[in-house]
Amino acid sequence: MKVVIIGGDAAGMSAAMQIVRNNKEANITVFEKGKTYSYAQCGLPYYLGGLIPETDMLIARTIDTFRNEYGIDARTEHEVTFLDPKLQVVSGIDKATGKEFHQTYDKLLIATGASPIIPPVDGKDLDGIHVLKTIPDAERIAEDMKEDALNITIIGGGYIGLEVAENLVQKGKKVRIIDMAKRLGNVYDEEVSELIHEEAAKQGIEHVLEETVQRFEGKDRVEHVVTDKDTYRADVVNVAVGVKPNTSFAKEAGVNLHPSGAIIVNPYMETNVENVYAAGDCATQFNRIKELDDYIPLGTHANKQGRVAGSNIAGVTKTFQGVVGSSIMKFFDLTIGRTGLSEEEATRLRIPYEPLEFTGRSHAGYYPNSDKLFMKLLRHKETDRLLGVQAVGKTGVDKRIDVAATALYHRMTIADIENLDLSYAPPFNGVWDPLQQAARRY
Repeated sequence: MKVVIIGGDAAGMSAAMQIVRNNKEANITVFEKGKTYSYAQCGLPYYLGGLIPETDMLIARTIDTFRNEYGIDARTEHEVTFLDPKLQVVSGIDKATGKEFHQTYDKLLIATGASPIIPPVDGKDLDGIHVLKTIPDAERIAEDMKEDALNITIIGGGYIGLEVAENLVQKGKKVRIIDMAKRLGNVYDEEVSELIHEEAAKQGIEHVLEETVQRFEGKDRVEHVVTDKDTYRADVVNVAVGVKPNTSFAKEAGVNLHPSGAIIVNPYMETNVENVYAAGDCATQFNRIKELDDYIPLGTHANKQGRVAGSNIAGVTKTFQGVVGSSIMKFFDLTIGRTGLSEEEATRLRIPYEPLEFTGRSHAGYYPNSDKLFMKLLRHKETDRLLGVQAVGKTGVDKRIDVAATALYHRMTIADIENLDLSYAPPFNGVWDPLQQAARRY
């Protein structure tokens, strides 16, 4: 069996390893348009901050490992630009030589990921304007952070923007975040965003909200960011306004796309085109709470979907069971997490919900280093089912979000949560976990 995988990172190589383990007869070719395989994109902000001293530390397996130990034909700088599903052929450009290549397949996995969105404004190609998605991106930003590059402007106040801001402040830079939204971290509810604003101000980050970038100015290198309301000095700009799935060639081949541009897949990671699969940041994820196809491009989903796709290609039936929308991030002294629906999502879906806010402690209040833990819950008014949880604190957020994510996965009610048998000892918890304390207040 001839297997072609487009994309050599999380989804693609998770799939490749499943095929290697489950089908010894498979001949696997991977086309990666960059030069690096299987690297931890989520670690890139921490390389900028110096916590990760070398980008090589972010590489899980080298290209030589895939080639020599697993027999995978792992190619670099090969960008697929065309898919013929009738002839079962992919075509593209070898960027190292400029020559075209063509490859037939029996099974094809599209794992092309997503690319950063760059606003289509004047000056976007000036030196000093960056995105952060790949190891070369991170290395270019680090090289650009000279001692005299002190004023850094970040466009976008989401996960990447906030993580980059934290790490650049810790490198001694003066950081400004510009966002067209009303608040930073707008995937969270307003109460959580307020705590993010407080932490940003405490750390000396200027945040400029409800302003839209109109253009970048400078002779050869960026010097100013011009919005619809003001002009800001900038030595370096990092654009972090979101990503878009890399699916243009798939659309041209008749592959069905979600409104987000992601490839629509079924639980087996199959597309509507025979023998063509998709996984990772270029594909949809079924949301178990919304009961709809969603687009939440995260490394956790990419690895799981890749594993499922590879197993099915190899002849071992598996299904992707969906997501509940869990995420977590560090922002200076805060840990910020969420799972399930936000108020905005519940409202948009016309789900009758009841919110509840609660401030507890990370562990027993009398035990040293107990910290405040803010939580916000949503429950279904009619069924009592948990719909979502958001949490902010110095410690203990991850545990509560993961418990809530498990409850959401199994469609548990608020009453179910109150009855959970959760671990307790003073250094780790109170006799009632904060999540359960919140549940009792409904």
